[in-house]
Amino acid sequence: MRFLGSALLALWLALSTPVFSALALLSSPLPAGRRYQIISRWSCLLVLAARIFCGIRYRTEGMENLPPSPCVLLSRHESAWETFAYQRIFPPHAVVLKKELLRVPFFGPGLARMSPIAIDRSDGRAALRGMGLEGAARLRAGFYVVVFPEGTRMRPDECGEYHPGGAWLAKKAGVPAVPVAVDSGKCWPKNAFFKRSGLITVRVGPPLDSSLPVKEINARARAWIESARAG
Repeated sequence: MRFLGSALLALWLALSTPVFSALALLSSPLPAGRRYQIISRWSCLLVLAARIFCGIRYRTEGMENLPPSPCVLLSRHESAWETFAYQRIFPPHAVVLKKELLRVPFFGPGLARMSPIAIDRSDGRAALRGMGLEGAARLRAGFYVVVFPEGTRMRPDECGEYHPGGAWLAKKAGVPAVPVAVDSGKCWPKNAFFKRSGLITVRVGPPLDSSLPVKEINARARAWIESARAG
């Protein structure tokens, strides 16, 4: 059953991605918010397909901690699942990602029209400067900003270094930083074809005041996320 469900999900992805990529291109003349509404429907359908074909369900905890106005979400990153599911769970947001993803056939052009913040990780100083400029612009435009401080997907038993860029953006923009824990890797492992049925939990922590030093924001976010994962 795992093979069949995973194969059906892969087939759904292969068939739906070019269609929604075309829709994304057609939406180019529209305002950013309207483009987001149209393109994010593909992600919502993908989350539904993962539930139907693979039995991957999810629940949220702590959504009352999410500020009503745009902020920076500092999230654990274990699989591709959250990059799709967050579009269903959270208000419209821009994701900080590596610019190479924008070159992926079909997927990349659609992603580019979601107003992401694409950075070149090989040039740390330029990446930080770009994140600051584009991140502040997205926040002013009414978008939340999602940052994965570990910079890449981690296995459930791993904990990477938390880079301070997201905390720095929150402080620079004067908005709260909100830690988010997710355990998606147990159902949708990194770079794995086979998916596992199960319940993914997305936990939203209390906002961290941007008046704190960047290192303190980053350290508190990491401590809360690791504690929430352990719990």
